[in-house]
Amino acid sequence: MAITTVPGIRSEPGRPAPSYPARSQRTSLGRKVRDNLTGHAFLIGAVVCFAVFSWYPMILGVVMSFQRTRRGETTWVGWDNYLRILDDPSFWTAWRNTFSFTLLALLLGYAVPFFVAILLNEFRHAKGYLRILVYLPVMLPPASALFLFKFYAYDPSEAGLFNAILSALHLPTSQWMQSPQMTMPAMVIASTWMNMGGAVLIYLAALQNIPGELYEAAELDGAGIWRRIVNVTIPQTRLILALLAMLQIVATMQFFVEPLILANGAGAEDSATSVAYLIYQHGFFQNDLNGAAALGVIMLVVLAGFSAVYLRLSAKQD
Repeated sequence: MAITTVPGIRSEPGRPAPSYPARSQRTSLGRKVRDNLTGHAFLIGAVVCFAVFSWYPMILGVVMSFQRTRRGETTWVGWDNYLRILDDPSFWTAWRNTFSFTLLALLLGYAVPFFVAILLNEFRHAKGYLRILVYLPVMLPPASALFLFKFYAYDPSEAGLFNAILSALHLPTSQWMQSPQMTMPAMVIASTWMNMGGAVLIYLAALQNIPGELYEAAELDGAGIWRRIVNVTIPQTRLILALLAMLQIVATMQFFVEPLILANGAGAEDSATSVAYLIYQHGFFQNDLNGAAALGVIMLVVLAGFSAVYLRLSAKQD
């Protein structure tokens, strides 16, 4: 048993100093073991959740994409599922619609939250109320918000909210979801309204970390509001802008609930069919789980490619 000498106690001449068990060392060691066990317990729980609900389905989907299941019998077919999917005309239509939605979402759904955050940051009063007002759509269930747009805002008659506004401005009304040309912009508008609250709060947090001296120096140089945004705000929030742009691309390329509710799936002339909805159609309507798995793997590869490009560009900027 390890022993230690207690400091502060003098021993008599010719007599050894008293020794006591190293209880403090054992207590410290026990505390470290307990702390590590607690940390590892939380870590193991997270790893198990990811393994069961993320990694296992992902690996199983990759395996299924190289198989074919007929009447309970599973056989390996190699690349047949991918070749069959690539020969399907709806595959290319879905990807065209998906990229169109992503591009419009970047032009509208990415820029609007940033400028709304800049506007809210200029207010001196009622900031908390305005933040709640902007974030309120995020708290609504997506299905409820989309049904609100479908039956109230996008009503093709003049009773619809948007058509009533257009009529009041003496502008031509639209059929919205019944028009192949307006289906995609209408879905982007609804998606932007539902999801921009979180991005606005993130931008507000980034804007409030910008030193006020930079704006004061820009004002002394005679910079207007637009020059201050270009020369001060955007450079100071560059990392947040880049991160949210990547998250926006990944999220919008997986859009599914918008075409499902607003356009009843495919929309007029397949103008709303997305890759995610095509996966759903193969899996649940055509009973083609292997084809759905192949589509999922293709989407995984595309999104991984976008993520790799983002990480490469971020590494170069650092």
